[in-house]
Amino acid sequence: MYQKQIEQLVVLQTVDDEIMLLETEVRQAPLELSELEARLAGFKERQAQVQERLDILKTQQKRLEVEIEDDGHKIKKSKNKLMAVGNSKEYHAMMREMDSMEKLNRLREEERIAVMEELERQEAAMAEVASEMEGLMEGYDVKKATLDERIAKAQARLDALTRRRNKAGKVVPPPILGRYEFIRSRIEHPVIVPVTEGICGGCHIRIPPQSFNELQKGKQILGCLNCQRIIYWVEHTPAVND
Repeated sequence: MYQKQIEQLVVLQTVDDEIMLLETEVRQAPLELSELEARLAGFKERQAQVQERLDILKTQQKRLEVEIEDDGHKIKKSKNKLMAVGNSKEYHAMMREMDSMEKLNRLREEERIAVMEELERQEAAMAEVASEMEGLMEGYDVKKATLDERIAKAQARLDALTRRRNKAGKVVPPPILGRYEFIRSRIEHPVIVPVTEGICGGCHIRIPPQSFNELQKGKQILGCLNCQRIIYWVEHTPAVND
């Protein structure tokens, strides 16, 4: 009877450990999508910001090109009028006006070149964001396509493990099962450990000789006096099948 109880306690521990991993997977799987969605949202925000800068720069470029062309026509007309000027005062006034327009146009041309250079940088940034988004979307689509299947498989395994756990729990007396549950909720796993050469497999401290002698007899479930884990002699190690 003792051997059967030890065996079922080890089964319980093995099942509980796998259940814990599967429950973590079921919780974490949707979070993987959420993380990717958050990254995608970040890329889309960056894309919108770059697009806004591009729109502003293109508007600025168009305005400068129109102004440069309009002032170019004005300068050309002024030069034609200059030939018909009748006195030096009017001539110098027109020359000053032409110089001012030409200087303004040179500044606009410099600004237009700077805008074009910035446009190239922003277009490169937009292409980079688009490329990163494309790679992320591929990963997102793959995860999304397999998510339901992963969760379904994990849930099916959880259901099978729960049935196996219930079956194992029926073999273990309620006081011992309650003790196992109590210990599992309060200390680091594992809860049930073998004793090898008088050393507890949980805390690695030697158990008292009298306890070790009782353990070797294999007649009752014992616990480590130091770490409170359930212990069994390594020679009584049960074979646990999936």
